[in-house]
Amino acid sequence: MKNLSVTAFIHTLFSVAIIILIATFLLFLSWNKDRQKIEEFKRYKLISITFLSNIDRHFTKEKLENIYEDLKVLPLNPLDKKKIKKEIAIHGKTIFSGGSSLGKVRVFFLDDNHYIYVQRMGYNLMLKDNKAKNYNFQYAIAIGLFLIALLLLIYLAVLKKLYPLKQLHKQIQGFAKGDMQTRITYKYDDEIGKIAQSFDDAILSINELSNSKNLFMRNMMHELKTPITKGRIAVEMLEDESTKKVLVRAFERMNELISELVELERITTKSFEPQFEYVMLSDLVKESQELLLNQGSNIQTNLEDIHLITDKKLMILVIKNLLDNGLKYGKNKSVLIQTNHKNIEIISDGHKLEQPLSYFTEPFTQQEKRSSGFGLGLYIVSSILKKLGYRLSYQHKEGKNIFSLIPLEKNL
Repeated sequence: MKNLSVTAFIHTLFSVAIIILIATFLLFLSWNKDRQKIEEFKRYKLISITFLSNIDRHFTKEKLENIYEDLKVLPLNPLDKKKIKKEIAIHGKTIFSGGSSLGKVRVFFLDDNHYIYVQRMGYNLMLKDNKAKNYNFQYAIAIGLFLIALLLLIYLAVLKKLYPLKQLHKQIQGFAKGDMQTRITYKYDDEIGKIAQSFDDAILSINELSNSKNLFMRNMMHELKTPITKGRIAVEMLEDESTKKVLVRAFERMNELISELVELERITTKSFEPQFEYVMLSDLVKESQELLLNQGSNIQTNLEDIHLITDKKLMILVIKNLLDNGLKYGKNKSVLIQTNHKNIEIISDGHKLEQPLSYFTEPFTQQEKRSSGFGLGLYIVSSILKKLGYRLSYQHKEGKNIFSLIPLEKNL
């Protein structure tokens, strides 16, 4: 029930309400039909007893008229009586038949009228039922149909009122998928309109912050590049090799940081889409080793040369970063890359990570704060793998740190 959508809940609620109302209405019709039959039976039984018991008495005209009035019946003249008998014989329908040793009474239905025929010892009397029609049943039907129609109209009105939520959901989804130009519009000033306006204001604020961030990043990287380049040139003029080596490494790390920030900015953009192509794993590993320059000799491979459908440049960057981490932080400064079925594993000797993997996939987090690097490696790796349809896994087994690239089901 908690996961049931609002629309589905309304469908269910109104469906149950309409079913209950219709069932109640049908039960009422059935009950009213039975009640009406019982009332008719009692009425015609009373008429039967009255006329069979008193038909041989010589009532005055006034007394007889009082009986007719009390029982709500009208006597028919001989001509009408003869005519009605013929029509009853052809089209009439018997709805009541009763009597005793004194005689018989039958009630016929013809042309929306009831006719009462009394017989006793050769004497007969034809009466027309003059009781005013009771329209309560018709009123009840009309009210029941009105209530059902009203409930349906309310149901449709509620659905129409909630329909803008679907549009709002689509627009928010578009923004979440990277369409930064999405604008959320709603012309009414109700609760949905206020929510839509709040989301639209939030989108504008997010766009402004994103633009400011992008502008800041571009300016910062541009401003940093110039002094780093100048400093790198100036360092080459130093004669002290030890100082020169330290400064060169410092400038190189600054350049690496800027490059990582640029790559990070590009990958984490919502609109960024990888360029998938068919590549061999051995080629990816080879190019990753080349990026590590003179450290390639410390990398061992045990690969099944499988093919991948992935973004070549991004996957090379992933493998390069994981190999680089193994070389930097491994005990013997060496690393093994191997395949395990469809998984790619990077293995190095070392102590188990003190924090769970999720801690290190956040930006600027490291095992040791004084270690080299900026804590962006695993964050970049994790961000890229999400784009490529992989997940990063870690385990520590027999003194070795094992990072695994596991393809999701859609990549198998």
